Amino acid sequence: MKRLIACIIATMALSSLSAQTNPLKTFFCADFNQGKIFEFQDGKIVWEHRAPASNDVWVLKNGNRLFTTGHGVLEVTVEKDTVFYYHSAESEIFACQRLKNGNTFVGECTSGRLLELNKKGEIVKELTIGKEKDPYFMRNARRLDNGHYLVAHYGGKRVTEYDKKGRIVWEAPIPGGAHSVARLKNGHTVVAATDKARDAKMVEFDKKGNIVWELSNADLEGAPLQFMSGFQYLPESDTFLLTNWKGHNMGSGVPLIIWVSRDKKILGTIPAHERLVTVASIFVEGSSTRYNH
Repeated sequence: MKRLIACIIATMALSSLSAQTNPLKTFFCADFNQGKIFEFQDGKIVWEHRAPASNDVWVLKNGNRLFTTGHGVLEVTVEKDTVFYYHSAESEIFACQRLKNGNTFVGECTSGRLLELNKKGEIVKELTIGKEKDPYFMRNARRLDNGHYLVAHYGGKRVTEYDKKGRIVWEAPIPGGAHSVARLKNGHTVVAATDKARDAKMVEFDKKGNIVWELSNADLEGAPLQFMSGFQYLPESDTFLLTNWKGHNMGSGVPLIIWVSRDKKILGTIPAHERLVTVASIFVEGSSTRYNH
């Protein structure tokens, strides 16, 4: 009953925002613990697909959905026909990304391999940056337009940029454990920090590695941040959508998704939903530039 009441309150609060300004009216998310991805419209699930231990989800320009599936990456149509599939027998996968050339980037967490796959799922580029079979080596990762790789190191408590040969060209410490990372157009790097330091937060670094913006429980009433997993930056409104993963036996009284402004005001939340368990990643269409977990 408490979860249902919380859901009703959230729906009432979000209804006061117009469809043009409220990114939580229509969004996609990955539920890691439940093993599914969902499409929400006006608080209701209108599409879903099985996705074991999913941590990354995209909606492509053609409407297809690209997402991780524990040890794999899957692309399906709205009708759920498979378009692309990759499976790793050895490693967990927390990151996927469709590149401008049509290939797909995959970050293998356990093996530390950064892969580029063609449309047939064949490896056309491969770079190994990590210690073999380290379960905490890599979480989210992104291939940048210059061919470099931006990697969130959860166990190593840092975020690192590697060049094409695997050499470190930029790095910043994340005491809480880095889970997701994005490079903004101005060259800044945004990182979602987890619970390793008992201080979940979002951190933005400039090109020199200086912290220029930070969001923590000290900034928000009720200390709602528990484990910052995925996020999406919305440049048109200069706001962030944050996913608050509630694993590790954490409490249930915090929001699953938080929409927050640069001046650290909460603009909307999804505090609970009868069909969601934990939310690890989020995607909203319609943004001219998409930066995610």
